[in-house]
Amino acid sequence: MKKALKVLAYVLWGLLLVLLVGPFFLPVSGAPGTAAPQDLAEENGSFVEVGDLTVYTEQMGDGEPNIILLHGYGASVYSWRGVMPALAEYGAVIAYDRPAFGFTERPLPDEWAEGDNPYRGSHQPDLLVGLMDEMGIEEAVLVGHSAGGRAAVLTALTYPERVSALVLVDPAVYGEMSPGWLQVMSAIPQVDRLGPYLVRSIQDRGVEIIYRAWHDKSLVTDEVVTAYKEPLNLASWDRALWEYSKVAGDTAVGHRLGELNMPVLVVTGDDDRVVPTEESVQAAEDIPGAQLAVFPECGHVPNEECPQAFLEAVEPFLAELLDMP
Repeated sequence: MKKALKVLAYVLWGLLLVLLVGPFFLPVSGAPGTAAPQDLAEENGSFVEVGDLTVYTEQMGDGEPNIILLHGYGASVYSWRGVMPALAEYGAVIAYDRPAFGFTERPLPDEWAEGDNPYRGSHQPDLLVGLMDEMGIEEAVLVGHSAGGRAAVLTALTYPERVSALVLVDPAVYGEMSPGWLQVMSAIPQVDRLGPYLVRSIQDRGVEIIYRAWHDKSLVTDEVVTAYKEPLNLASWDRALWEYSKVAGDTAVGHRLGELNMPVLVVTGDDDRVVPTEESVQAAEDIPGAQLAVFPECGHVPNEECPQAFLEAVEPFLAELLDMP
């Protein structure tokens, strides 16, 4: 019996040693990738230097109002493909890839100054306004989807003079973007070392998430899946996504919706299983004077799944802003 307990003790100590030391033997170079963002980006896209970050953008139309599109988690400018041409009838439409997604540069911790983490939620307003400055845009209508809606709201709260109106598409404005336990656990060096390997599961799970976001699964074609996965060909995408996951939700916005003082339209599908439909309805109630549109038989991505219904709600809102008949 004593011998068995002694063996068990050795085994437990061995496992503990593996858990404590093992992660430090894992390479930190990130997921292998051979493509540069410039190799994968669309020919009509462009890269804009915003401070130390190279941001990928696509633009249609010209004139005012300027309409800036902010995509959600795991998405990119690709998610606006079905509505950009119609929106461009009203002014200049600019879509950009937010840090950690699409073809925007993915810096790693040793590449940014202390306190200037580009993946932080609190950094998003500065990045967006910096992009506007580089493009000569004084004021814009922000159209934000899901986590991009959260970034749009935070920008409107931080720089209200730069935001003329908001369109919030199934906005993720309540709760935390990153769970509190993740922020605590990621401070443990071993967990931080393992993090990039953990997020690599999105290569497979990501398809399940896409299907969950659509009400009509038949619309999730091979082309859609391929486009969503294309940025995963970039080197170290996993390390960047891990850095984003650790800090994306560092700033809460739900309790501040009542401070918004510009025209706001909230739109959502009636079958949103990512950001529950009732949360979007609540957001419209919490924002003074906000308009609300709920699309039947539509999921979390109405700009992709239900573009016609999306435009039928957004275009009158834009026309009203322009004082158009």
